[in-house]
Amino acid sequence: MKPLLFALCFALYVLFACGGLGAQTRVWQPSPGHTQVPIWPGAAPDLQPVAGPEAVETSGKDFLVAGRPVVSVSNVTRPTMTVYSPEGKSTGVAVVVFPGGGYQGLAIDLEGTEVCDWLTPKGITCVLLKYRVTDVGPYPKSGPYPESPMALEDAQRTVGLLRFIPGGFEL
Repeated sequence: MKPLLFALCFALYVLFACGGLGAQTRVWQPSPGHTQVPIWPGAAPDLQPVAGPEAVETSGKDFLVAGRPVVSVSNVTRPTMTVYSPEGKSTGVAVVVFPGGGYQGLAIDLEGTEVCDWLTPKGITCVLLKYRVTDVGPYPKSGPYPESPMALEDAQRTVGLLRFIPGGFEL
């Protein structure tokens, strides 16, 4: 079933990625062996202004977690999902991981890739969602829908795309 997941990721990439990713500067990329796929065809709904292009920053020595710096992503306008396939036998379970960051940025490693690295050896498929965070605009940084619709829309879209996979997650 791994070829099926790869085919789905490639098809989604071809359908959704052909317009706009190249215009952004330094965007977060997953580690080798994982494919990042845009979740919206064209522009995402409820577009909001951003302070600048997507940026990846690593914390300095003044902010370490467990002795390591934290990688954060800000000004995300093009949400993506990255599938981390289970190591060994799959349990058939999938988890969507939403890295935290208070709607201003995403702690993409500490609350994202590290969670996936912890789950995949247990046979669990992990889908890391890089959802929209803009840190500007009329929407508050937290609160229920419709006051903060972007993250919820990205979450709903991702779950919907994952439910579309024929045969589920028996990879």
